Amino acid sequence: MDRFLNAFIFFATLYFTIRFFYKDHTWKLSNGKKAFRYFTVQSNILCAVAALLMCFNSFQPWAWVLKYIGTVAVTVTMLTVFLFLGPNMGYKELLKGRDFFMHLLTPLLATVSFLCFEKRSLSFQMGLLGMIPVAVYGAVYLYKVLLVPADKRWEDFYGFNKGGNWWLSLILMLLGSFLLCMVFMNI
Repeated sequence: MDRFLNAFIFFATLYFTIRFFYKDHTWKLSNGKKAFRYFTVQSNILCAVAALLMCFNSFQPWAWVLKYIGTVAVTVTMLTVFLFLGPNMGYKELLKGRDFFMHLLTPLLATVSFLCFEKRSLSFQMGLLGMIPVAVYGAVYLYKVLLVPADKRWEDFYGFNKGGNWWLSLILMLLGSFLLCMVFMNI
């Protein structure tokens, strides 16, 4: 069952990622490039690669740790949508089309696969590896939204700097990912 779930995660993510490059009946690199700004896309791709590796290397500790990291990352995506973005932007927009898959289905499938079929013991130090994607993305997002020259900045599409409170958003995202790591380690 875990191989089926992992294969489904990989192929569905591959399909939706490829579709980013198709817009207005045209395939172009520029069409999909912007999608890679979003943690949602990055976390889903990380989880999909880890899921593919688990199909063939589930006995390898490094593949399992990567699946753990990818599962935590997509779960952060899902919780961010339900606890922060949804109330601010509306759930209807965030849970339709490919966003339904990337915001909800992948995180749920990855969590079920990991907790029901792939769970192993993990040390506290190794458990903290699950925070890496959030920490790295947080630093990049902070830099691209606040620190680069104004003409090259990203819009604050997540609203993490609303009211100048980027520091609070960063603390909450890191704390949330830490707590999620602790949950995954202890279930």
